[in-house]
Amino acid sequence: MTRENKDNKNVSVFSRSEISLESDPLEEIFALNLGDFLSEHLISDELVQKISRTNVDKHESLKKQLKELISIYSIDNTLKILGFSSKEDYIIYNAIAKTIKQMLEIDACHIFLSKENAMGLNTTKNDLLLVGSSLKFNDDIYEAEIGYKLGDKSYVSEAFNNKKAIEVKDCCKDENFKAILLLSEDKVKYYLAVPMYNNMQKVGVIVVENYTKKKLSSEFIELISVTARLFATSMSLEKLTEETDKLINQEGVTVSQLQNNRAELTALIGDLSSEQQWFVENLAKAVDAKSNFKNNYSHDVADLAKDISSEIGLNEKTKDLIYYAALLRNIGKITLPEELFNKKEKLSQEDWEKLQNHPNVGVSILMSINFLSEVVPYITYHKERWDGKGEPEGLKGQSIPLGSRIIAVADAYSAMTSKRSYREALSQEKAIEIIQSEAGSKWDPMVVEYLIKIKQK
Repeated sequence: MTRENKDNKNVSVFSRSEISLESDPLEEIFALNLGDFLSEHLISDELVQKISRTNVDKHESLKKQLKELISIYSIDNTLKILGFSSKEDYIIYNAIAKTIKQMLEIDACHIFLSKENAMGLNTTKNDLLLVGSSLKFNDDIYEAEIGYKLGDKSYVSEAFNNKKAIEVKDCCKDENFKAILLLSEDKVKYYLAVPMYNNMQKVGVIVVENYTKKKLSSEFIELISVTARLFATSMSLEKLTEETDKLINQEGVTVSQLQNNRAELTALIGDLSSEQQWFVENLAKAVDAKSNFKNNYSHDVADLAKDISSEIGLNEKTKDLIYYAALLRNIGKITLPEELFNKKEKLSQEDWEKLQNHPNVGVSILMSINFLSEVVPYITYHKERWDGKGEPEGLKGQSIPLGSRIIAVADAYSAMTSKRSYREALSQEKAIEIIQSEAGSKWDPMVVEYLIKIKQK
């Protein structure tokens, strides 16, 4: 994200603060790259001007900057998973555990938080508390006070203490594996404990389990690891924004205190942006792996969609949203049984319905991940046709979001030029010939023209 000025072309907008407030070296913190995905549509020119404006009252200037930074981070922009005060609030963790179970096709998922992050449940003597599970319990799971002490010889404690994932491929032969019967762990054969941590703190552990020796693929292990770090960073940022809000209203607060909080808050927002991007990238890889697509197929589609967007001349924010929507357009497939993609025989009517409806499942998942909500329309309508004969709503022509039209063409071209189990890859020339013949019926003619321009360069 750059703007031209007369002294320095292509200077980041965040660098303005360094130029205009040379008397305060800590203003350089705003020259940090906060991440294209988050900052491009959450940090406006207006905010940059506010940040870079010299103010006679240093206290008030810093407080205003902190308030603006806090406004960037809100429940509308990321996950809200901290600050609960009662058992009822923690139901969200049961939902998260069930979603992870469904996405990874495992038998069970449990989430443990450190005592300091489990407000409302911290009356137990344990240091790590069970806050969510994919299992169904007849009684209140919190009454059982399931958890671990940090000194326990348990894999959960070890993963938390050492900030390192622990994978046990055969629990039956591992004498160090201690099963919790209330969690049906006497049936567990495959076990993975993934720590939730970031640069600032350790917050908990996510446990995934199988009752068979079926182990997770590397793509799924990386996805759960990224998810754990995303949760940890979200929780750290939630905590820091609460502390900063109190600091702003505190009597006698010093300039140094405000500047330190500003540096920490800005750095964490940047970390969150990176975690979000890695989450999206790894989610796309997991979908490709489950769908038996070639490696990086989703990335190929996303890269082409972004190239078309650039050729059209769209702004950086829109290009980024289209890129992420293209990566995640098949996200619903992550919730479908893996054997559905491995079938050699003819698919049943029920199977076809599951496949055809997968965008709706994906949209539901994205709607629950608030920071991705802006890509939802592009994903929802990428199966529409220019002539109005597509799905899900039969939108026609320019009533289809431009991002959806771009993704549709990029997906079609990438699919035609990729090898499939039932056919060889088509040549670039043949794929363009087919797409060009269908412009005006399936595809937006303008988007097809820009695709041809890119491929003829």
